[in-house]
Amino acid sequence: MAEGQKIGQLLDSLGVTVDLDEGDMPVDAHVLIKVVKADGQVSLVKGVSESLDWISSLGMLTAALHIENNGYADARDKE
Repeated sequence: MAEGQKIGQLLDSLGVTVDLDEGDMPVDAHVLIKVVKADGQVSLVKGVSESLDWISSLGMLTAALHIENNGYADARDKE
């Protein structure tokens, strides 16, 4: 298996975007990438930021599943 590599340019080339407001400060990332191997096999690979601990990683995945399944409404928009 290949050694870990930086993926910023890869994410850019895939057109990955995120909505951030001015002043927002991203602090951690958890990335899942679908990969097609040379032999045609499809797999998933995971990458996380250096400071991301397993509890926060699990929380981010759980939140992502909830948002994908139920949508997301910012509580501030309900005021």
